Amino acid sequence: MEGLGLVLQPSVLLFLCAGVLIGTAIGALPGLSATMGIAIMTPITFWFEPVDGFAMLMGLWNAAIFAGGISAILVNTPGTPASITQSFDGYALYRQGKGGLALGVNVIFSFMGGIISTICLILFADPIAKFTVSFGPAEYFMLALFGISMMIAVAGNDPLKGLVLGFAGILLSCVGLDPILSIPRFTFGSTNLLKGISFIPVMVGMFGIGEVLYQIFCRKRESEKAEMEARKVNLKLGRILPDRKKMLSLTPRCIIVSLFSTVIGAIPAAGGDIASIICWGNSKKVSKHAEEYGKGSVEGLAVSSSANNGVIGGAMTTMMTLGIPGDAVTAILIGSLTMYGMQPGIKMFTENAVFTSQIMILMVLANIAFLIFGLLTAKISAKVLNVAQPTVWVAVSILCVVGSYALNNSYYDVLIMFVAGLLGFLFKVFDFPTGPFVLGLLLGGMLESNLRRALVMSKGSYDIFVTRPVSCVLLIVVLLTFLVPVIKAAMTNKTSKKKEV
Repeated sequence: MEGLGLVLQPSVLLFLCAGVLIGTAIGALPGLSATMGIAIMTPITFWFEPVDGFAMLMGLWNAAIFAGGISAILVNTPGTPASITQSFDGYALYRQGKGGLALGVNVIFSFMGGIISTICLILFADPIAKFTVSFGPAEYFMLALFGISMMIAVAGNDPLKGLVLGFAGILLSCVGLDPILSIPRFTFGSTNLLKGISFIPVMVGMFGIGEVLYQIFCRKRESEKAEMEARKVNLKLGRILPDRKKMLSLTPRCIIVSLFSTVIGAIPAAGGDIASIICWGNSKKVSKHAEEYGKGSVEGLAVSSSANNGVIGGAMTTMMTLGIPGDAVTAILIGSLTMYGMQPGIKMFTENAVFTSQIMILMVLANIAFLIFGLLTAKISAKVLNVAQPTVWVAVSILCVVGSYALNNSYYDVLIMFVAGLLGFLFKVFDFPTGPFVLGLLLGGMLESNLRRALVMSKGSYDIFVTRPVSCVLLIVVLLTFLVPVIKAAMTNKTSKKKEV
């Protein structure tokens, strides 16, 4: 109650709202991730009171993750890495003239994921943190392998193409310094490649520039005019909020997704991108409408939105309770707490209990703030649907260049972004799914480094993956991920044959 009284001060609420505004702008710009926004704003907050500074950072972080879905929906370019799967269904809904509904679903279920994960942080911080601290290389390897297994789910109707591109992404993740020996690999003498291929420029190029090139390639002026008129009608007659029946059908699934994402978020290095991919892929497998996923499924978009913001509470749990960063953002926040003279860990719940409660309350208020702001501005965002395609192409291209360059102030990242854009264009022309490629690049490093560390610990024995309980459970889940679709297909074929007889 003392923490609540200190948080409900005009200055604190003002900084919180400012953080939400900044976070929404940063999250909606392709390439400008929440991590980048927190890194830029953290030095500025040192001039404020601790509660004011953290109010701005909490507002920025929560809003940026939600706002990444705005550009994913409207221009098929995820604003943050966590918004990858939102582009699968959100953009398809936009193309169907349901952009307002897609933006509304993004706001509502991002709020649901964020608020549920925050409640979990408040209630279950100690148990979750104690569970994840036992994770070693074997468990991280299995978690990465579980994420890689989602290639099949994001591969569409051609799993073979998805597997090929997925393994190509894994191979590309090997570029740079060896994670164990620090020996250059596949750098061809270039110092720019020593850090490896950065994930964000590849993502921005493939989903941004690649989509622009493909739309130019397929452009038909006459049909474009008719489509623009149809979109104006759809925008005028459309709605932002899902109807009561749809909300009731989506809520139970998204509550489960939010809880699962909280656990994933509590695992260090497992962020919203991994959570959204895992949750989207598994939700597709158990859905009664799996054929709609990737083609404009409201359910798929709601699941992705819940998973994105659902990891935040889990990441904060690990950071605040154990002093271990759950992701890149919490790593920066640890530095912020240290600058304020606080040590993340058990002391946060003893010596700094009031400030810890303030952070938790600020996370709740940040979710409420971006829910209100997002719903009020969703119609304004949806009006982007009326902008002529060439204008959108130019704007997206500029944002892609700026976002890629701002990542490391490097023109090399811009070059990588354009190369990835060309690849994305070719993939779309020849009907190759881009999701598995990005997934392989994202998880390849985590997969390799933890496999090798686990084998070093076990002196080359693979028994470590089945003798450790958590690793063994994850291995069983991975095997089921591959076997369940095969079994379902076999049962379907058997049933169809019986009907023919």
